[in-house]
Amino acid sequence: MNRYSAERVTDKSSRSIAFIGGGNMAASLIGGLVADGHDPRRILVSEPDPEKLSRLAARFGIHACGDNDEAVERTDVVVLAVKPQVLEQVARELAEAMKRRRPLVISIAAGIREAHLQSWLGGNLALVRTMPNTPAMIQTGATALHAGKGVSEEQRNLAESILRAVGITCWVDEEQKMDAATALSGSGPAYFFLVMEAMEQAGKELGLPAETARLLTLQTAMGAARMAIESSDGPAILRERVTSPGGTTEKALQILEQGGVRELFRQALTGARDRSVELSNLLGEKG
Repeated sequence: MNRYSAERVTDKSSRSIAFIGGGNMAASLIGGLVADGHDPRRILVSEPDPEKLSRLAARFGIHACGDNDEAVERTDVVVLAVKPQVLEQVARELAEAMKRRRPLVISIAAGIREAHLQSWLGGNLALVRTMPNTPAMIQTGATALHAGKGVSEEQRNLAESILRAVGITCWVDEEQKMDAATALSGSGPAYFFLVMEAMEQAGKELGLPAETARLLTLQTAMGAARMAIESSDGPAILRERVTSPGGTTEKALQILEQGGVRELFRQALTGARDRSVELSNLLGEKG
C-alpha cells in the first residue's frame, strides 16, 4: 500500500463530476470538493428522492439531474454512490451512456468487484474502486483505492484528488487487498467507538459522573490520535513513552496484554476481511 501524490492534478475544478446517488457519502464528497475549491456548477447529481436532491442543490449549488443518463452524458467523471444491493441494476441501465461518453468511473460501493462492475457497465472503462469510511462525513476519512486496467496516471491523480477532499488516501496494488482495507479502515471506526464505549462505562463504574467520563474519554481518544498523527514515531514508541515502570499505565497495559487484546484484534480484522470476501462473492453471484 503506498501513497500517491495528487498534487500533479491540474485545473481540477474544471472537471465535471456526476454523482449517481445522493446519500450521505455522496453529500460528504460534494461538500469536501466544494470546500476544496471545485466549482459546484460542474458537479451533477442524479438521485431518485426529489427531496434529497433538492436539499443537495440548495445546500451546495450543484446541478440536479433528471435521470442517470443525463448526468453521465454531461460529465468527465462518474461517481457510483448507490447502495451495493442496487448497483447492478443501476450500472446495467447506464451501460449505453457509459459506452458513448466513456468517463472515468469511481465506485464507492463496498464489496462490488471491478470485474462485476465492468461487466454490468459494458466493459473497457477506466474504473477506480474505492473504500472510504464514515469519518469522511466530517472530512477526516481514510480511503483505500485500487485502479483497474486502463486507468491512466492522470485519471489516478484525478480519482485521488476527489477522494482526498474528505481525508487521506492510500492506493493498493492488488484488488484483493481492498478486503483487508475494508477490515482495517472501512470497519475501523466502530472498533474505536467500542473501545471508547468500554472506557466510558468503566469510568462511570469507578465513580465518575457520566458526563465527566464521556468527556475525558473523547478528549483522550482525540488527543492520542492527534499525537500519533503528528509524531514521526510509531504507536509502540509513543506507548512506551507514556508508560512509567511500576505505574498505573503499566498496570493497565499488563492486564490488557494478559487478556489477549492483540490476538483479539488480529482475529477481529481477519474475520472482517473474510466476511468482506464472502459478501463480494454473494453480490457478484447475484449478477
